[in-house]
Amino acid sequence: MSPIFRRRGKPAADRVVTLIGKPECHLCEDAEAVVERVCGELGVAWEKKDITRDEALHREYWEQIPVVLVDGEQHTFWKVDADRLRRALTS
Repeated sequence: MSPIFRRRGKPAADRVVTLIGKPECHLCEDAEAVVERVCGELGVAWEKKDITRDEALHREYWEQIPVVLVDGEQHTFWKVDADRLRRALTS
């Protein structure tokens, strides 16, 4: 079995990581570098959302940014650990 095969039978290429943050946030910039690197290694799609442009995201996450979602579910916030994200995407 491939190491990038999902527990739900979902290959890494079918996963989506969402980074929620805001401009001029040093923690968000650090998180983006980690997400970009890990997702690039695994071939996982990722997107970035800005809480200053989305009131619902702002209400939900403003105290936690940066926030990382994996397939729409919160994975982590504040600091993104590359190994933990990699494990979440490959286990």
